[in-house]
Order: sequence, then C-alpha cells, then structure tokens
Amino acid sequence: MNTSRFLPINSPFAFCKFVFLIFALQSFTCQSQQNMITPPYLQKGDTVALLATARKNIDDNLKPTIDLLKSWGLEAVIGSSIGLDYHQLAGTDEQRAADFQKQLDNPNIKAIWCVRGGYGTVRMLDLLDFTKFKQHPKWVVGFSDVTVLHNHLNTMGYKSIHGVMPVTIPRATPAAISSMKSALFGEPLSYSVAPHAMNRFGQGTGELVGGNLSILYSLLGSPSAIDCKDKILFIEDLDEYLYHIDRMMMNLRRNGCIENLKGIIIGGMTKMKDNEVPWGKNALEIIDDVTKKYNIPVIFNFPAGHIQDNRALVMGSTISIEVNASGSTVVFK
Repeated sequence: MNTSRFLPINSPFAFCKFVFLIFALQSFTCQSQQNMITPPYLQKGDTVALLATARKNIDDNLKPTIDLLKSWGLEAVIGSSIGLDYHQLAGTDEQRAADFQKQLDNPNIKAIWCVRGGYGTVRMLDLLDFTKFKQHPKWVVGFSDVTVLHNHLNTMGYKSIHGVMPVTIPRATPAAISSMKSALFGEPLSYSVAPHAMNRFGQGTGELVGGNLSILYSLLGSPSAIDCKDKILFIEDLDEYLYHIDRMMMNLRRNGCIENLKGIIIGGMTKMKDNEVPWGKNALEIIDDVTKKYNIPVIFNFPAGHIQDNRALVMGSTISIEVNASGSTVVFK
C-alpha cells in the first residue's frame, strides 16, 4: 500500500490537525445532541407574567386569561408593556425589553406568557441578558412572532412552549387550552391526528424545533437560527403569498435543513394569498413538492398554528412520530 500521502503522527502539523479534528467532531456531536434543559413545571400558587414582546395590546382583553390562570391555581402579573402604544408596537424596543428582562430576572415568576404576536420580538432580542434566566430557568410561552424566542432559547439549550396566547384564549378550543395546561404542569402530552392524503408514512424520533415559517426564514444566518440535524421540524404560517412559502421552503432546503431532519410536522397554513397570475399550488402542495425527495415522515394538517385548535408543543423536547394509513401520532418523551 502506498503510504506516501499519510503524514506520520509524530509530525507536529499532523498532530495539530488530528487534535483539531477530534475537537471539531466532539463539538459538533455536542451541538446536535445536547441535552435540553427543562424549566421547572408549574405548581399551584406559582405566578405567570403576561407581557407583550411585539404588537401592542391596549385593549382590556386579559380577564379571560387571568380567570383561566386562577382556575388552574396560578397568579397573574401584568407587565408594564401592556397598554403601551408605540405605533404598531407595545412600546419602544427598550421598553419591551425592560419589561421582559424584569420578568426574566425575577425568580418568583415561573412562566412568561406573551400576550400576542405580530412583529417586533426580534427588535428587542439583542437587548436581553439571559444570565439570571440560566440560574432560574422558566417557561416562555406563545406562538407566531414568539418563534424568535423559541429558536433563541433552543440555541441556548432550553425548552419553551409553543401554544395559545392570552388574546386567543376566548376563541381557542377546549382541547388547545387543556393542552397548554398539560404542557405547563408537566402532564403527559401526546396527539393523534387524522390521516391526510399528502402524509408520508414512516417513523421518526428527534428533538422538536421550529414554529412560524416566516420567522424561521428570517433567523437563518443569525445566532438564533436553529440546528436542524436529526431534529423534527414543526412549521406553520399565516397571511403569506404562496410564492413566499415556496421561497422560504427553498431557502430551508438550500441551507441543508430539510435533508437532515428526522421528520416534519405541518400545522396551519392559514389565510394564504395568491397573485393575479396564480402560483399554481396551494401551501401544502408547495411544501410537499419541496420535501418529497427526502425519505422522512411528514404529518400534514397538525392542529397547531394560527387556528382555533392550537395545541401546545414543548419545543426542545424529544418526540416520536408515526405516520401510517390510519393517521399520525406525536408522543412527547
């Protein structure tokens, strides 16, 4: 055998390359298989902070949520961002960040429930300091624009809860509200979903990541972008042009996200828009077209997203999915 192309191990250059390779492989393995930290589950008597990280909430609309929390044995604290009015936003970036930081740093606050989405969470994200959060982790809860926080916390190694928000409580289904309680209190969480014609059969186990597709797309290339390797990706969206859905899915694919997944869960694709000249496919057909070359299970029409039946998902948890002719199951470990 010709060994001329191999450097001897006693070569300083070869040794450095060897050490660097081992370190890189270990770091990569740790990143893709990190053990996610679970904040303490809620108990009766705990306090939940209600605040706004994005769109303003100036209406007196939180009583249903406060009453709901009380029925669960929990107390509510209203953040200073509620009622602030800065154009579309709940105060300036600094005001929203200061409110979030206050609740983040308070060890007596066991969960932060973002009251609504819209846009703006990313504008305050870099103003936050998570030092005290790491000392006293707590649940961050919400969906839509709150995907910014879900993804950022995921890169830090912490779980969070994707689900109904206070402004959606009055129109949420009982099943959606019940699932939120189960997620907050650490009760068993699993879902059975009716079959869908586009479902792709199979089984998969991995860490659940994702959220709103537009937000995932906007975070690519930033420190808050999720690692897709060996994960199960959940996506949903609202009020997007169909060609935007195609562009975002193509970007995920070109970034190597889809090919490295263990499975995909598609939630609500709600109120999609088309141009005068039609795109030619609906949102589900676009997603199917972009992902069909990969041999992974896919669940369509999962009950989560901008819909009334918005079931809770514990992001960062290890889940198992199974898709067959009789339907799909999602089981949280």
